[in-house]
Amino acid sequence: MFAGFQKQQRQVNGLTISYRIGGTGPALLLLHGHPQTHVIWHKVAEQLASEFTVVAADLRGYGDSGRPAADAEHSHYSKREMALDAVELMKSLGFEQFSILAHDRGARVAHRLALDHSTAVRQMVLLDIAPTLAMYTQTDEAFARAYWHWFFLIRPAPLPESLIEANPELFLRSVMGSRSAGLKPFTPEAFAEYLRCLQIPGSARGICEDYRASAGIDLDHDRADIAAGNQLTLPLLVLWGAEGTVGRCFDPLKEWRQVATDVRGKALPSGHYIAEEVPELLLEEVLGFFAKAI
Repeated sequence: MFAGFQKQQRQVNGLTISYRIGGTGPALLLLHGHPQTHVIWHKVAEQLASEFTVVAADLRGYGDSGRPAADAEHSHYSKREMALDAVELMKSLGFEQFSILAHDRGARVAHRLALDHSTAVRQMVLLDIAPTLAMYTQTDEAFARAYWHWFFLIRPAPLPESLIEANPELFLRSVMGSRSAGLKPFTPEAFAEYLRCLQIPGSARGICEDYRASAGIDLDHDRADIAAGNQLTLPLLVLWGAEGTVGRCFDPLKEWRQVATDVRGKALPSGHYIAEEVPELLLEEVLGFFAKAI
């Protein structure tokens, strides 16, 4: 996996961020989702590196990045702090501006990053999410049943952490395997990496704090932007899985057009894990969009 890439770490924003870097050309930041790591991009990274300098980072709390302690307001895992991690990482690598391709939790970080650091982001592709505030305020039974982990992980510590730590592999298989494609999209090598990182002490805490932040302080930040009339103005492509929950329970284009001015998008014939289910189709969409947006 990741032929031609180097795996490195940097101290930014007060903690260690782990990442892989490879390729040449304009900078492209890749951000992953839960319960995975930057390895989700292993089927597309080498092709993207033929056009871009690709930086695939592990979010704080995930992969081999740092795992800050929890705080009462969950601010250490707010998307604002995660976004600052990413901006400082890219600056430390010499990239004042970059594009973003992000999935799931990483796409929520990317949304906040493009709001807080609008001059840093050229264009952005977000995979299989609607805005966090829209998803929480429109939750219904179908969504709650499919995204049960959203409500499990935000329970007060130490209950969810203890249950995850008791059997990390069961948790990983239950979350990833319960989606439309089951465990088929994940190579043995990738799954082994996800499990290795979930077993690192502090991973369960990091995951839970990420979700607790999204159900609290992140919503406060989102509401403040809406009240102030702050919107995304960069070219934005949103893609979602036709077989996934987001497209069934929400109207992604409608929701993104509530918070962004330049939005296009479509469903792809996949479930939630687009980069591992339909990598060729994702590459076609992403490279075409970036070529037109530049």
